[in-house]
Amino acid sequence: MKFNYKKDISPKYLLLALSILSIVLLVLSAVFPSKMSVVRGIVGEFITPLQENVSKVGQWFDDKQQLFQDIEELEAENERLQNELNTYRNSAEKNEAELAELTELRDLYELDQMYPDYTMTAARVFSVNTSGWFDEFYIDKGLNDGVYEDCNVVTDNGLLGIVEESYDNYAKVRAIIDDRSVVTAEIGSAGALCSVEGSLIDAQSGYLTATNIDRSASISEGDKVITSSVSDRYLYGITIGYVSEISYDSNNLTKTAIITPVVSFNDIKDVLIILDRKQEVNY
Repeated sequence: MKFNYKKDISPKYLLLALSILSIVLLVLSAVFPSKMSVVRGIVGEFITPLQENVSKVGQWFDDKQQLFQDIEELEAENERLQNELNTYRNSAEKNEAELAELTELRDLYELDQMYPDYTMTAARVFSVNTSGWFDEFYIDKGLNDGVYEDCNVVTDNGLLGIVEESYDNYAKVRAIIDDRSVVTAEIGSAGALCSVEGSLIDAQSGYLTATNIDRSASISEGDKVITSSVSDRYLYGITIGYVSEISYDSNNLTKTAIITPVVSFNDIKDVLIILDRKQEVNY
């Protein structure tokens, strides 16, 4: 019958046996020192290398433990630095946003000074249609702020559009690039009348079209285009753009001009609403 030593011998008995053996060896070494020297030599040949290997193993574990500790410290330091970097980045982005907003407000102030005869209020765009162009959009000012239908809207040193609908706290603006928009305007010092027609396709190409210009009208490239005094909805003298090209129409009675607008219609954040309306102003 075979014994299963791993199962039958309890570790505590093995430890007890080794302890007794150690005590016996100590006693023998004390009583018979000369005879035990041979035993110590033989044991030393086995124990010393074992101790060295145990010492190396212990040192390896110490090194690994120190390495893991260093890694944990580096990870903690990396996380701290990352948090600081995110804080600095957020602060920088906030400062850039505040600087951009300050620049926009300064530009609006300068624009306000260009039309000192009109009462204005600033507003922010909060919604635009899905086309990505600002042909129709909503602003955060309405009836409660004195913003009514037909109030002209300006930005970027020129005419942006007109209020089509106004509610208590917001209003809908139709830009002059909208396909339904027609602005009666004047070109150059001679004040040649024309109709600036809206077209989203033309706006995407960076221009507007001025039609119905009398063939004999004295206009040139570079002439300034402004809203006319005979316009039924737009106040007089607001800049629309500048003539960049002139062509004669096939009817031999009129000519057409390509207008480069002063307003950029693809990125608008802040605007000025002129609270004075055409029907209330006497020229």
